[in-house]
Amino acid sequence: MTRKVSVAVTQFACCDNSTVNIDKAEELVRASAKAGAQIILLQELFESLYFCQVQDPSIFLELAAPFEGNCLIKRFSDLAADLNVVIVVPFFERADCVVFNSAAVIDADGSILGRYRKSHIPDGSGYQEKFYFSPGDSGFLTWPTRFGILGVAICWDQWFPETARVLALKGAEIILYPTAIGSEPLDPGYNSYPHWIRTMQGHSAANLVPVVVSNRIGHEQILIAPKQSPEGDLNSSSRSKVTFLSDPQHSGIHFYGGSFITDATGAVVAQVGADSPLALHYGNPDPKPKQVEGFAIKELDLDECQRLRRAWGVFRDRRPDLYGAIGSLDGSKK
Repeated sequence: MTRKVSVAVTQFACCDNSTVNIDKAEELVRASAKAGAQIILLQELFESLYFCQVQDPSIFLELAAPFEGNCLIKRFSDLAADLNVVIVVPFFERADCVVFNSAAVIDADGSILGRYRKSHIPDGSGYQEKFYFSPGDSGFLTWPTRFGILGVAICWDQWFPETARVLALKGAEIILYPTAIGSEPLDPGYNSYPHWIRTMQGHSAANLVPVVVSNRIGHEQILIAPKQSPEGDLNSSSRSKVTFLSDPQHSGIHFYGGSFITDATGAVVAQVGADSPLALHYGNPDPKPKQVEGFAIKELDLDECQRLRRAWGVFRDRRPDLYGAIGSLDGSKK
């Protein structure tokens, strides 16, 4: 008897009301479970708009919460137990005087197995995460769940092949990437979507491990509250919207969604908003998926994935004695 598991990836637009966002996430988890999903992935930082577009210290106090006793995690823990599903729940974690971009892993009985802290923190126009998050100190972790061994990494982590390789070496049978990615404020004409998907297809194919990737949709703009002068009047230079390309506080990202699931060879086998079944039949992502809220679901045969890994021999034939350069930033380590 083979181990088959149904995996779902969710996708939705976020707003500035956390209650609405959390309710929407629960609605999609319930819908996915009703469709037969046993493992369900939510998108990165789904409680709010993607606030990292701008630098606003007040967001620390408003959104960050400790891992222990976290109300969001407790809510989805109860939901997991009720639906008998595994859920990966991203959240904004506060730990004493630092904060992390994290994800909790909840088993199908509602037990909270642990959390992963995002390791690679980006810093660019529209994605100013270094202002908010410390680099994660959890290391790359895997969790045995009722339905398989999961590895979790977050967004920018997905661009580094070392992330997927370490998770695969640690026994991950499925790698899940909650994500928030879209347009580039300094180059609005550039479309990173095809490159983004190919990167993770490559990780999947090289490690012979299915990947599950959740991304948000919609246009989001963070408005900076105008500052007041000591006299209480608005400074003439104050503004709630800033000039495009002339201010580091400019915000405005179109999140392109495209949330997807691959098989163990890197072929895209399910995608939210896909309008090209023929493309998916050949393992290619939809070139322009619809901006829709919903979920995609796919049954994966974990025993068949394991058979493929053994048959290809890519882990048997590794030469870690030759990979020392990876352990240094400039490749000088031998």
